[in-house]
Amino acid sequence: MGVAENLAELGLQIPEVPAPVAAYVPAVRSGSYVYTSGQLPLADGRLLATGKVGGEVTPEAAYECARRSALNAIAAVASQVGDIDSVRIVKVVVFVASTPDFTGQPTVANGASELLGAAFGDRGVHARSAVGVPVLPLDAPVEVELIAEAL
Repeated sequence: MGVAENLAELGLQIPEVPAPVAAYVPAVRSGSYVYTSGQLPLADGRLLATGKVGGEVTPEAAYECARRSALNAIAAVASQVGDIDSVRIVKVVVFVASTPDFTGQPTVANGASELLGAAFGDRGVHARSAVGVPVLPLDAPVEVELIAEAL
């Protein structure tokens, strides 16, 4: 099955690419690689949550935010390639705005990684960084960026 079908089984679809919140584009293609800008957990133009993980935002809510951010990143990649089913995910970076004592960034990042695996199958297996940061744009709890390869 293709990416869209795999997402449909999860009750999801590739959304419209969220509009940038500053002076950048959602994704750029260079040769066979697509680099996304950081994608926030936006749905219908609104953040799913705001605040810090370990504070106002639970790890479970942050996991869902990572999942939504990854879905938005898929949309950004799809805007640059002719066939999303010909894409392999190479690298994922997940930024988690968290309190100083929160150390579960990898678990939050699994929201993105597990969605990418479910959507792309073997082509969704990727390298990853999960980074705790003090604050993200719009007070989002999570931001996800991808490097993908069009095969």
